Amino acid sequence: MERVTISMSDEFADELTAFMQSHNYANRSEAIRDLARQGLKQARIEEGVPGACVATFSYVYNHHARELSKRLMGTYHAHHDLHVATMHVHLDHENCLEVAVLRGQASLVKEFSNSVITERGVTHGQVSFIPVKVDVGSHSHGSGHHAHVHTHPNG
Repeated sequence: MERVTISMSDEFADELTAFMQSHNYANRSEAIRDLARQGLKQARIEEGVPGACVATFSYVYNHHARELSKRLMGTYHAHHDLHVATMHVHLDHENCLEVAVLRGQASLVKEFSNSVITERGVTHGQVSFIPVKVDVGSHSHGSGHHAHVHTHPNG
């Protein structure tokens, strides 16, 4: 195993210590390794490395924005193959939060989420990618034999 030494400010060290305690890490090495692994996975997807992913996509929009609901519906229908589920929350009289679960090629999920985030009336948007391996197989569950897709997280 290779050793790496890093320097950090006292404030950053305090923040790391608080993170370790709140997540029950035994030492800094474990915490930094997990944080680095997560950051590298996210960076690979965001840089456009091809591959399948599942993602959560959350955004806030003003439902009074002219024709926004219609445009968003059109965007979702145009990308129906990526969409798994959506939760809709009314935040106040004007703003709604939507959280969508998406599945597909990371580049297509990124393109879709960017197209929603850049719509006039969408005020906040964030997508979180999880790289996956997709297996299409056929096997039995109880008395039936059928084909279906399994999605396995990478790493």
